[in-house]
Amino acid sequence: MKSLFLSAILVLFFNIGYSQSIVNDTLVRTATIDYNLNGNKVSFTPITPELNQIAGAPKAFYSFYWEFGDGEYSFEKEPQHSYKEKGNYKVQLSVTNNYDDGKPPLTRPKEVAVIQDNNYSNNSGHQLISNHNGFRLQTNREPVPNEEIQMILSYGNDKEYATNGKIYVFFNEKKYKNKNFELIETRLYNNEQENSEEIIASNATFISKEELIKTTGISTFVNKNLIIADTLKQNLPLTLEDAKTYYQDVKVYDFNEMQVNEERNMFFTFKTTPEMLKDTSAVISIRSVYVPERGIDDHKVLTKEMEIVTSHDPNKMAVYDTRLNYRLVRFKRLKYKVRFQNDGEGPARLIKLNVDIPDMLDKQSLKVLDMYPKCPICPDEQEVNYSCIDTIISKNQISFQFKNIYLPGTAQKGVHDKDSTKGFVKYSMKFGKDFHKVSSKSKTAIIFDKNEPIITNTSTSRFKPGVSIGVKAGYNSFPDLKDSKSYFFGATVSPYKSYKKYLQAELMFTTHEYNEFSSLNEQIDVLQLPDGTAFDGVLKSEEISSKTSKYSIDVVPISFRYNLNGVIGLGVGPQISLDFSNNTEIETRTDYYTFMGNNEPRRLIEGASTVITTKDNNPFTDIKYGVFGDITIGASRIGPSLGARYIYNFNEPNSQLHFYAIWKI
Repeated sequence: MKSLFLSAILVLFFNIGYSQSIVNDTLVRTATIDYNLNGNKVSFTPITPELNQIAGAPKAFYSFYWEFGDGEYSFEKEPQHSYKEKGNYKVQLSVTNNYDDGKPPLTRPKEVAVIQDNNYSNNSGHQLISNHNGFRLQTNREPVPNEEIQMILSYGNDKEYATNGKIYVFFNEKKYKNKNFELIETRLYNNEQENSEEIIASNATFISKEELIKTTGISTFVNKNLIIADTLKQNLPLTLEDAKTYYQDVKVYDFNEMQVNEERNMFFTFKTTPEMLKDTSAVISIRSVYVPERGIDDHKVLTKEMEIVTSHDPNKMAVYDTRLNYRLVRFKRLKYKVRFQNDGEGPARLIKLNVDIPDMLDKQSLKVLDMYPKCPICPDEQEVNYSCIDTIISKNQISFQFKNIYLPGTAQKGVHDKDSTKGFVKYSMKFGKDFHKVSSKSKTAIIFDKNEPIITNTSTSRFKPGVSIGVKAGYNSFPDLKDSKSYFFGATVSPYKSYKKYLQAELMFTTHEYNEFSSLNEQIDVLQLPDGTAFDGVLKSEEISSKTSKYSIDVVPISFRYNLNGVIGLGVGPQISLDFSNNTEIETRTDYYTFMGNNEPRRLIEGASTVITTKDNNPFTDIKYGVFGDITIGASRIGPSLGARYIYNFNEPNSQLHFYAIWKI
């Protein structure tokens, strides 16, 4: 009875444990919207699930993004909003889980019925025209594969008259194989109309910096694709052509009757595709062009840069070039961005970004490209009491130090703009004089005032394999064949300038000539000639000589190679040889001799000798399979070298020596 009771208890615990594991695996977290309506003023409150703290990370927290259904929005946790007119409004909430190892909670829109329109006041507080030059791009979170992000495009009329203009939105950069975004919804509240205008990019994608400054007034450039960091004032066709060259997709919208000092918002929901670039230290972007007046070239440009992440962490390090062409890095600067957010209850006065620098980069070539908070570079060996950024270079690190600044905290009272709590530094460096084709890794320790450091992700740049074509020629030796002559020439394909191990394929055209000789002596009892003469006790001597001439294709489908250093390389692999021409000429000579006695020489029987010659061509009949090992001495990674290879063929002749010279380019 006791054993039955224990068994029942075990089964019960098993079922409970099993059912709990299923619930945990399938549980979808949700957040709901609660609100309190007072006339046309509504107070909103989010109801959120518990956070799943990432071990070792700073304290997890939620950040919030609200759309009120009337063209206004907020990033506050519990916003209050006044509606201008009566009506039903669909309010949407997007919640982001920071330092949390689960997915963001799902939310459903909630409809709010406003039956009064008294005491309206514009409580957006965005101050677009005064603080953001009348044009702004924001997102509610960084992109994670297979998640949604919300983008707010805000534009304002800072002219002294009403305007009719255009908005362009470019996304999905062409440099990536797969599309990173799918635009699934656009929410417009000011009668903006989508336009089917087609932007045609010409083939002339290269424009000199001097010419562009002359024609457009641009003075700030980020890279050769002209991702523009400042505001353009003229030459709209050039701006649109460049954007169309750089991005795959574009949406165009017309707007009308925008009044003086009016500010408007457009809302976009992008679904990040599962095929989004897997490198979570990469930077992707969306670009927008704002044309205040149709028919006039004056316009503004903004590029929203975003770092791909796997979990939502406001402290992040990213590299702009995750895949590099090794042939061209001598002419390139590697560009990084470190971003941070003060999630404390008070402002930060000193922020240190201690960045690990890969050995292949030249720390002395450091250039600070941009930063926030904006401040000048600190003077050398001088303490100052104003805001500045200092760069301290050590053996393996560069420390960027924001001194005497004021960066508000997300939990600080009176802070409503989440962007004001964020900062970043963007910098670039050249490659050193001597570096190898290996990945470069870097991460950052972020220190707010005297708090414990926060360690970012590791950003990695890798080199593309590239292609190196080698020209190869040499001589084959077959120890088992006499009078053998074999020459070859061909080409190799391998990754460009591999550091240690790599794969290589080869194709060679080979000529091969060799002679063979054999003889046979036998005694016959009687030889009778055609004229009837007969000889007894005759020695028959037969000599066979052959001359073979072959043309073949030798293929090394794949071989494994390893460079011990820049001079010596080793390799192993299979080789296949197929002849496409195989000419053989065989001459058989038969002589007959008589025996005169023990001490007398033999004598040739006149008229009995014969010579028979045969010729034959049997292509594609001699296929050789073999394996080899070899060594090269010279410029093993790129350039000229000499090599020796031993090949063991599985059919005769088994041994083959392969001597060659090769030049890789």
